[in-house]
Amino acid sequence: MPYFIKQFTASGLTVRDYYKKEVVQIPDRGGIIILLVALLSISFTSLFFKYSTTNYVVLIVICLFGIFGILDDMIDIGRVPKLLLMYYCSYPLIQYATHTALVLPSIGHMELGILYLQLIVPTYVLVASNLVNMHSGYNGLASGLSAIVLLSLIIKSLILGDVENIYTIIAITGALLGYFFYDRYPSHIFWGNVGSLTIGATIGALIVIQGFIISGFIMLIPHTVNFLLYVYWRVRKFPVAKFGSDRGDGKLEVPNPYTLKWVLPYYYNLTEKQATHAMYMLTGIFCLIGIFLPGRF
Repeated sequence: MPYFIKQFTASGLTVRDYYKKEVVQIPDRGGIIILLVALLSISFTSLFFKYSTTNYVVLIVICLFGIFGILDDMIDIGRVPKLLLMYYCSYPLIQYATHTALVLPSIGHMELGILYLQLIVPTYVLVASNLVNMHSGYNGLASGLSAIVLLSLIIKSLILGDVENIYTIIAITGALLGYFFYDRYPSHIFWGNVGSLTIGATIGALIVIQGFIISGFIMLIPHTVNFLLYVYWRVRKFPVAKFGSDRGDGKLEVPNPYTLKWVLPYYYNLTEKQATHAMYMLTGIFCLIGIFLPGRF
């Protein structure tokens, strides 16, 4: 990782860290490293272990989102074309999503068939990738939350004894954990759109492949609330503000409480690290609920 940090910095691939007292430039697009490390580990282990076809299809979809993230970091193609392209990037998963029933408490199995395959699968992956992209900003926030969600989904899969189709996702999660040690506060590298879309697609793919539609939704409730706060902000046409700042004493100064990471710092004196850990705890609570829901709820 230090090699890539040095190379990205030398190439001018840096962005400002707005939540620091001084003007700090941090190397960006570290998500490329997550994808590269995961691909190398999968290539090596495939010499000794046979992966199922589903694993490779999942990997292709995740790579498509990652490549799209690289392009998104370079050029702005507009919101609508971006959403349409990302929607169809997940289409290869349709044939391999073996769990097509929605399991609801007190109702039971609701077989959705073609509706699940054509609508829920691509939409879920698209939405998950964008939720991860939006719920970010602090050092280690997005990568830490994503690691919590992915580990929770993997644990749930282990409890059910169903991990055959998610080995590639486990490899990506391992690469993410390695990356997190450099992204956590104080960050030495940011992951850029390539990172958020890659890991967001990984979360979405794991959920639809395993059929964890309800428990996956519960685990992503904080991300969803963050999105709804953003919608409220835009509908009410409040002044646009992308970042807060360090007010000079290490405490955060944020413009409004209309994004989840800003709620606590808006009302209480918190440092960036404290606000980030609060978000970890919140997501951790919902992940525990999702893990302990019975079966594939």
